[in-house]
Amino acid sequence: MATASPNDLSNWWMPFTDNRHFKAHPRQLVAARDMHYTAADGRPVLDGTAGLWCVNAGHGRAPIVAAIQAQAAEMDFAPSFQLGHPLAFRLAARLAGIMPDGLDRIFFTNSGSESVDTALKIALAYWRAKGEGQRTRFVGRERGYHGVGFGGISVGGIVANRRTFGPGLPGVDHLPHTHDPARNAFSMGQPAHGAELADRLEAIIALHGADTIAAVIVEPLAGSTGVLVPPVGYLERLRAITARHGILLIFDEVISGFGRLGAATAAERFGVTPDLICLAKGLTNAAVPMGAVAASRAVHDAIVHAPGDTPGIELFHGYTYSAHPLACAAGLATLQIYADEGLFARARALEGQWEAALHGLQGLPHVIDIRNFGLVAGIELASIPGQPGARGQAIFRAMFDSGLLIRVTGDIIALSPPLIISAGQIDEIASRLADGLARLD
Repeated sequence: MATASPNDLSNWWMPFTDNRHFKAHPRQLVAARDMHYTAADGRPVLDGTAGLWCVNAGHGRAPIVAAIQAQAAEMDFAPSFQLGHPLAFRLAARLAGIMPDGLDRIFFTNSGSESVDTALKIALAYWRAKGEGQRTRFVGRERGYHGVGFGGISVGGIVANRRTFGPGLPGVDHLPHTHDPARNAFSMGQPAHGAELADRLEAIIALHGADTIAAVIVEPLAGSTGVLVPPVGYLERLRAITARHGILLIFDEVISGFGRLGAATAAERFGVTPDLICLAKGLTNAAVPMGAVAASRAVHDAIVHAPGDTPGIELFHGYTYSAHPLACAAGLATLQIYADEGLFARARALEGQWEAALHGLQGLPHVIDIRNFGLVAGIELASIPGQPGARGQAIFRAMFDSGLLIRVTGDIIALSPPLIISAGQIDEIASRLADGLARLD
């Protein structure tokens, strides 16, 4: 049932939000079920973004709700420092079972940002345990998003996320991004051009020396920067170069994991296995915050079973809420839904219709590129001169008011619906967008 909107909006300092505009023109959500939110005025809003890339199984799923309720009644919290609880081990085993072969050691966090910082720290700890503590450099990528911790914004490459907060971690370089509209505009699936951009890693290695670099971190498919799909052969080249020079490769799959690309992970879909995978979002269907890092057994064992190491804590890292019981209950119920309903395969089966529907928007006003992979799409709009992002905000607000939730990043529309979406709802998203774009100034 919808609840009344609060009268005072001043106290909540909202994240990644134009607070002044929102509080003058609030748009609020009060309920959610399956593929729809309910707005404060009672209107249904079709969810074209799975909340924030995270509600992959749809909203209000009864098994997840029941699991959380039961666990809260049985044990609301358990410390994870020097103690454990059964659900944490069960979830780790279930999660390991859908990761690429060998990535079966799971460290739990509470968000994608924490997963990234955890993976970076694991990489540093790995090299120290191997007797190569001089390997402290990281290589990220331009236009990469890796959360909002200081580690994540340092290896990330979205300027607005970095400029206010100083230099970040020392010793970080960035690969060029792969966005190449001159050659790849309106690509369906992986673009044909750009694999050679991975070779720029060789120049960074030559500059600093491979023996100083701990890890390279990339999103297999970059989401928050506007859906940048990896060119054919690009990820394979990155894996080959890092392997040749003995550098760890980290995939940030906070967005691309749990069926978004028609498989459990992008690593599985693209056939490229990194050393560490960062996870969150779809892990619990966003019902309770949770993240994880899946580490290769080689990385884990080098740290936990370091030769000559003294007994005691092997990795001085963790969070109060690591493997929170409610999150574990939600995670187990979520993974069961994915399996029972075959949602990863379902997403793969819907790809063709999704692609056709969204590429059908080509030729509408202001549309300069459309790109897609799995159940993700990016629609890039020409910016208003001198007002970058204004057109994106205009279409976001217009779509919400018309009953469709989209995400915009700058002037790029990003779409990532729940995997339960129907064929008719795919067409509805495309139709609503067509109407909105036709009216857009």
